[in-house]
Amino acid sequence: MSAASGSFEHTPVMRDEIVDAFAPVPPGVVLDATLGGGGHSEALLERRADLAILGLDRDPVALAAAAERLARFGDRVTTVHTRFDHVDEAMTAADVDRLSGALFDLGVSSPQLAEAERGFSYRNDGPLDMRMDPGDPWSAADVVNGYAVEDLTRVIRAYGGERFAGRISRAIFAARPIETTVELAAVVTGAIPAAARRTGAHPATRTFQAIRIEVNGELDVLPDAIDAAIAATVPGGRIAVLSYHSGEDRIVKERFRQAAGACDCPPDLPCVCGAIQTVRLVRRIPKRPSAAEVERNRRAASARLRVAERVALDAPGPAG
Repeated sequence: MSAASGSFEHTPVMRDEIVDAFAPVPPGVVLDATLGGGGHSEALLERRADLAILGLDRDPVALAAAAERLARFGDRVTTVHTRFDHVDEAMTAADVDRLSGALFDLGVSSPQLAEAERGFSYRNDGPLDMRMDPGDPWSAADVVNGYAVEDLTRVIRAYGGERFAGRISRAIFAARPIETTVELAAVVTGAIPAAARRTGAHPATRTFQAIRIEVNGELDVLPDAIDAAIAATVPGGRIAVLSYHSGEDRIVKERFRQAAGACDCPPDLPCVCGAIQTVRLVRRIPKRPSAAEVERNRRAASARLRVAERVALDAPGPAG
């Protein structure tokens, strides 16, 4: 897929809310850790002439498309092909000392889902791939055709929240080898009781999500990435994370809670756990997209936005 063809068109979720979240940050460099099509970065650069972008992405096609979209901003944009937990290395490569903020837009993008040969979607017949970075050695085929039933069940239940994970895993095992996304979707659908298939999303949705997360190690690298972004951000800067399912959101909530100085000591005793506050929570309840946005862009329906602001001085004890 050619970036220049315009085929990597992606509507940024909660675009206005992201712009508002970064409105008070000091001048400097904002890390867009999941650059994608560059829509969020474009909005930030348009709003703030005193901001620059350090954009990261694992997908070289997305990175090329974003670079083209943002070319008019010249040297205010630097892109790096890397995973978002490699924040320190990317900053070193771009000669960036500190960040004014960091943005993570998690999950898979619409162009990735739409391209059959990427293998992300049960709607398009393609190979079992699902790699964010096509250069990675591990693909969905390795998970689907190589994992033991017990490991498949764990992945589908933990990352997909699928209550029929055991039935699905046994059906996958019995149908091996499975070579395409359509084959996998049919096996998953057949393993789910007919009554459960009549309502809700496509029966294969949760299983495909779980396998994609496993292939790309998305939840494994997220905690370190958030911690690194917080550590690299200047006081007054902000870290914003858009997540799309409960597993992602739980990790974001916990990392922010710890950074906000959450104390695990008994409430009637002095704090001895060494809790240090490095951020304040801009809001304790995640912000959701408006009904109007969900109507325009169904992908936004499950989005949750959490924002934390780096505090000026580390402070012992729990956040106020």
